[in-house]
Amino acid sequence: MLIQEIMTKKVVTIEMDDPLSVVKDIFQNSRFHHLLVIDENKLFGVVSDRDLFRALSPNLGTMTETYKDAATLNKRVHQIMTRKPITLTSSATVRDAVNLFNTHRISCIPIVDKDFRPVGIISWRDILRHLVK
Repeated sequence: MLIQEIMTKKVVTIEMDDPLSVVKDIFQNSRFHHLLVIDENKLFGVVSDRDLFRALSPNLGTMTETYKDAATLNKRVHQIMTRKPITLTSSATVRDAVNLFNTHRISCIPIVDKDFRPVGIISWRDILRHLVK
């Protein structure tokens, strides 16, 4: 089975200089866990909800929040993103994706075209969801 049959085709992208406040808003208002980082429509990185959680102060939104805590929202995406992500093309197989998930400590694989523009994304959850259909 090909990746293109089960990948999520609607990808949400952000740019490297976007503030983490934008990333936080996107994750709070959606049901996905990864954003693709682009520059001039080419893939440069990935930001996960876990990356964001590690980058923000745990005191945000609490009574003990300080200016320094709030300032963590002003960090930029390029400061926390995973650079040079492992990718596949849409012609790769689901087996190829499973092999990458088992070989590397990754939770998603961006799917790119020949010009390295993102055309989809697949997570291990997508594969599991397909298996139980």
